Order: sequence, then structure tokens, then C-alpha cells
Amino acid sequence: MKEAAGRLRLLDILRGFAVLGTLGTNIWLFAHLGDVNYMFTFTNTEWWSSIQDFVRVFILFLVNGKLLGLLTIMFGVGLEMKYRQALRKGHAWPGMYIWTSLILLAEGFIHFTLVMEYDILMSYGITAILAAFIVKNGDKAINLAMKIVGGLHGTVMLLILFYFVTLAFSGAHFSMGDMKETVLLYREGNWQEQAANRLANFLPLRSEAILVIPMNLFLFLLGIRLMRSGVFAMDERGRRHRRKLLRIGLYAGIPLNLLIFVPGGYFDLPIRYLFAPLMSLAYLGLIAKLYEMYSQWWLWSKFEAVGKMSLSCYVMQNVMSAVIFYGWGFGLGGKVNSAAIAGLWIAVSCIQILFATLWLKRFRLGPMESARRFASGLISKS
Repeated sequence: MKEAAGRLRLLDILRGFAVLGTLGTNIWLFAHLGDVNYMFTFTNTEWWSSIQDFVRVFILFLVNGKLLGLLTIMFGVGLEMKYRQALRKGHAWPGMYIWTSLILLAEGFIHFTLVMEYDILMSYGITAILAAFIVKNGDKAINLAMKIVGGLHGTVMLLILFYFVTLAFSGAHFSMGDMKETVLLYREGNWQEQAANRLANFLPLRSEAILVIPMNLFLFLLGIRLMRSGVFAMDERGRRHRRKLLRIGLYAGIPLNLLIFVPGGYFDLPIRYLFAPLMSLAYLGLIAKLYEMYSQWWLWSKFEAVGKMSLSCYVMQNVMSAVIFYGWGFGLGGKVNSAAIAGLWIAVSCIQILFATLWLKRFRLGPMESARRFASGLISKS
């Protein structure tokens, strides 16, 4: 199941699926003009009151944190492949990979400033640097780091869960705060004002990206462990590993993530930052199983194309969403219901698939991937 260039096709398929899925979360932020209350259920909790509320919560159950978790795992897989390549060629490690990660960090900063405040690339850039040094020290260092950062992150999330449970028993409610000023900015402000606001509030807006570094590092290292254990190999050993991941996701991930339907949003943060990666494993196992069963299905090549230029597609989907929803664009923010938002998610995904498919017929790399390679080449020559 390998391509001529030595790429594992399944990896590109999973990466493409994850990139398109992340928009299923981010699109609610764009559609509601930065109001994060619509990405959680602390408010707007009565999902049974209308089909529109149910659609929103059900889609969040399927995607919120799950596809981002899968994408993070796939970044770890990519790091492992870069590490193996460096060993084969006799290059120093982390060496050039540090510069590649710093370029990713810079790309994230530009994306954060010009497009959206919830960029993940900056966090990935920092995480990649940390993971690169851990990988250099071998499997024991990887296992120890996973225990430390996993334990730290898990403890924090469980403490948050305990806090919210005590709120529930006391009859109190948690809120993400009044987002009226943010909504007004994205409804009536121009692009320059929005970019200036992101820079002026850099640290508050980057707090999530910093707080999730332990989780991201754990998932990066998990991706490395999965790659080394042969999870992505198209043999019986790989199938056995993937069946195990699918069972974990189905029997643990789905029940825990169904807690999103508990009114009040008391489980929302643990779901996004602790339980969601369990469903990420289910998606990994399920996509791999379907790929093996129906390897010629036309949709695989579409996911594959997006996966090959995942950075370009990630930025592109956010630019398109900003144009669709923000006041300086088409101004649909706050004016469309949940069903329409879901439809726009599908429409933007289809446009990305078409763009990636056509682009790769003429070019080997996506536009941002080409720019990164060019920048890396300049650094290596200096």
C-alpha cells in the first residue's frame, strides 16, 4: 500500500480527514463571530429544545477535540518519519528539524495575527521542538515523558472536572463570559482592527495554546509510539493494533464523550482536552479498517490530496471561513442556523478537496508546503 515515493497512503488519508474535521469545530467560532459559548454547552444547553440546537451539539460530539487530537497524533507520526529520514541520511538530529519547527511557529504567528486567534500551528511548533529532543534520547525517554506530561495534564483535567461537578451539586453555573465586544468586533470591525486586537491581546488569546502543550506533547509522542509499533503497517500486526485502538475508542471514548449531552456544560472541558483523544483513536482505527475493506473507494484519493497539503488546506479553510462569516466579508456571522453552518462546513471541505486535487495534478507540494521548503532550503545553505 505504498506509493512510489515511499509515502504510506493511509497516513495522508488520516491527515486529510483530520484537517477537514478540525473545521467542524472552528466553523462554530467563525459562524458565531468569536463567541466561544457556541463551541461549548455552558450556555445554550437545551439541545433537546430544537433541531438546530441538537445539530450543533451532535456535531460537536463528533468533532470537538477529536479530529484535532487525530491531527496532533499525525504530526507526531510526521516527526518520527523525519527522524528516520535523518538517521538514514546520516544527518544530525534534531538539526534542521528545529529550524523547520521555528518556521512552523512563525507561520502560526502570521496565521494567528491575520486570520484567527485560535491557531494551532504555534503550539505545534513549540511542541515539535520539545518532542524532537525527547526522541533523540530513545524509547525510555519517550515513555518517561509520556508518563510525566500525561500525568500532569490528566491531573489538571480531573481537578477541573471535580470543580465543575461541585458546581453542579451546588446549583451554580459556569460561563465563558460575555462575548458581546468580540462579536461586535467581528461583525462591524474591519480586517485591520481585528488583526490589531489579536496582537493587543496576544497573551490572553494564546492561553489555550500554551495550556494544551502538555496534551499536544503527549499526543505527539503517542504518534511516534504508534508508528514504531507498526500500527500503520498493512499487515496482520498492524491490523491487530488498529483493532485495539478502535475498541478503546468505541468502548471508552464514545461513552465519555456522550457526556456533552449533560446539560450545563460541566463536562465540556474534560471532554475536549481529556476524553476527545480516545475518540481520535476510534477514528484512526475506523478509517484504517474502511480503507482496507474498500481501498479503491473514490473518497480516499480526495482525503489523500488534502493530507498531502494539510498546512495549506488548514490555513485556506480558516481564510475562507473568515470571508464567509466576518463583517468585512460576506457577513453571514450570526445570521445562519446550525443546519446551514453544517452545510457550509461541507461546502468549504468540498472546495478544499477540489483545490487540493487540481493543485497536486500540476505541483508536487501545496503552496505553503513549497514556501516552507524554500525557507528551509535558504536556512540550510546559510
